[in-house]
Amino acid sequence: MPVLRKNRLRELMRKDRPTIGTRMISSWPGIMEVIGYTGAVDYVEFVGEYGSYDLYALDELARASELFDMSTMIKIDAEPRTFIAQRAIGSGIQNVLFADIRDVKDAEEAVRAVRPEPKGWNGCSMRRVGGYLLECGTPKFVEYCNDVVVAFMIEKKSAIDNLEEILSVDGVDMVQFGPCDYSMSIDMPGQRSHSKVKEAEMKMIKTALKFGVHPRAEINSVKEAQKYIDLGVRDFNINTDIVILYQWLKENGEALLEILKKNL
Repeated sequence: MPVLRKNRLRELMRKDRPTIGTRMISSWPGIMEVIGYTGAVDYVEFVGEYGSYDLYALDELARASELFDMSTMIKIDAEPRTFIAQRAIGSGIQNVLFADIRDVKDAEEAVRAVRPEPKGWNGCSMRRVGGYLLECGTPKFVEYCNDVVVAFMIEKKSAIDNLEEILSVDGVDMVQFGPCDYSMSIDMPGQRSHSKVKEAEMKMIKTALKFGVHPRAEINSVKEAQKYIDLGVRDFNINTDIVILYQWLKENGEALLEILKKNL
């Protein structure tokens, strides 16, 4: 198994090809393998902001992904942003989605967290991604860090207010709108479909495209994709493990109950 393996997500973006991802909150690497067996996604995002995990879990998730031709991403909390980003990259997680970006300062710190020295803060380290010592601090490791796709959650009012400045930061590759957090940030909790929330999402998508940054859409069903495609979106992330489990069990469990009521 070669160290510093290719980043499928970065390669597809470089070729201006569409990308498909999915999300998992469970840190069990078996879920990563099941997703890989489908051959249907380009990368898997581990939603570390919500899931429970330790540093060993990051190693195991990366190992499981490497059985397949797909990349990995981790979504991380605002703090400790730099520590988690660097340890995830060191484990072999190839891309990072930063939550709670609020302004230019946050954006610049996030980019520095993954980029190599001297412009970034990722230095020489004997971690799994480089074969522990084989590619420790080498030019190949520098190239690897520069290929990390840096994605931002645009989910706060201040992020929308500072959107053009944030998108102007050198090194930002992708943005994702967060309607739940945004609705809370404008004191309208739970109103994800409110016109003000939808307007902010449209502003993010159109502004990102203008600045050459990839807007990504999180969807729960293929039926939701066309409206984003029509806007120019080419990067999608479809559903999450616990949502899939909940929806399937609720739909089929209720349907089975109705059948049982009619027949017993």
